[in-house]
Amino acid sequence: MRIIPSEKIENAVYELAKNACLHLTPACIHALQTAKAQEAPDSAAAFALDTLLKNAQTAADENMAVCQDTGYAVVLAEIGQDVHIEGKFFNDAICDGVRNAYRDFYFRKSICDPLTRVNTADNTPAAIHTELVSGDQIRLTFLPKGFGSENMSRLYMLTPAKGVNGILDSIVETVRLAGSKPCPPVYVGVGIGGTFDTCAFLAKKALTRDVGSRHPRADVADIETKALERINALHIGAQGFGGNTTALAVACEIAPTHIAGLPLAVNIQCHCVRCEKITL
Repeated sequence: MRIIPSEKIENAVYELAKNACLHLTPACIHALQTAKAQEAPDSAAAFALDTLLKNAQTAADENMAVCQDTGYAVVLAEIGQDVHIEGKFFNDAICDGVRNAYRDFYFRKSICDPLTRVNTADNTPAAIHTELVSGDQIRLTFLPKGFGSENMSRLYMLTPAKGVNGILDSIVETVRLAGSKPCPPVYVGVGIGGTFDTCAFLAKKALTRDVGSRHPRADVADIETKALERINALHIGAQGFGGNTTALAVACEIAPTHIAGLPLAVNIQCHCVRCEKITL
């Protein structure tokens, strides 16, 4: 049994929140650079992509938030079954790390009561997803999720007969209906299978993968490839200005489901892919 003080978790989340809100992931920057190279140099799409890249560089240089929407603090935690957390309750340590980082770096506080709309004033509570795994470590993933893109996400309860074609049609439909609203080029997270709630989690988890990575299952990777091709054929383009890249990538996660169903969740992420990870 390994003991991990809650203070160590709190401090780790503080650093994750800070770094995530200040920087795009390296894989995202590479994808944006690749997208820019595929556009005509004098096109509106190339101008938009160049502006997004310059914004990311300025944010990193000036220690400023790379987007004004510093998002809902989503934390995915894989907790080893041989870990004992000493001190604060685990969720409290997570939220304290979020609270302190958003205060110290003047990140926008965006969390409110859904009915009264009264702001909690510290960007908590975080959305915390925990999974028990083997071992004596804790792996934390921090994803600040902006809601311009979150609002464009969709969940489908397909019939099994819809099959792969139905999955592809639904992914593409989600991006088509979103249009320019989620600040494209987007990163598309897809959850396939499970239940009504677990497929939504899988879609969120997919967004924590490096942009452009491929699922190890060949049939799932094929869905990622075909969906991306069809999405980019929409020519919505960077910031809605047209062009060759409407999505930077599609990432799918999959789980067994009931014989009578085919749940599908599509979670849209804007071009501003921010994700930090640490293992304690």
